[in-house]
Amino acid sequence: MMRFGVVGLINSGVDAGLFFLALATITSSLVVANVISWVVAVTSSYVLNTRFTFAEHAKPFSFSDYLIFTLTQVGGLVANTGILVIAAPYMPLLAAKILGILAGFIVNFTLARVVVFRALR
Repeated sequence: MMRFGVVGLINSGVDAGLFFLALATITSSLVVANVISWVVAVTSSYVLNTRFTFAEHAKPFSFSDYLIFTLTQVGGLVANTGILVIAAPYMPLLAAKILGILAGFIVNFTLARVVVFRALR
């Protein structure tokens, strides 16, 4: 879980940075900005988790494994976006984004460990 946390911190920075960049340059929609940042962050997460967190269970990169990983992470996207949208009216946007990221982290770790990388053993 510790290695997953380190990868999570890196991807949280990617997610938050791209989220605020998308809000500043592409859209005013929290949901659209969150999906944009998620697409990049989930790709980074797959690569880093395959090579670092679950390396002992990982096969060489395959598009089908990436697709399975991405689909399992949709639960984290839903948790992240839901918390973000609910919390944003009541606190600074950065705090709402951090809460969303934390909710997504819990869901993502559980799904990655139980579904994706367990299946690769």
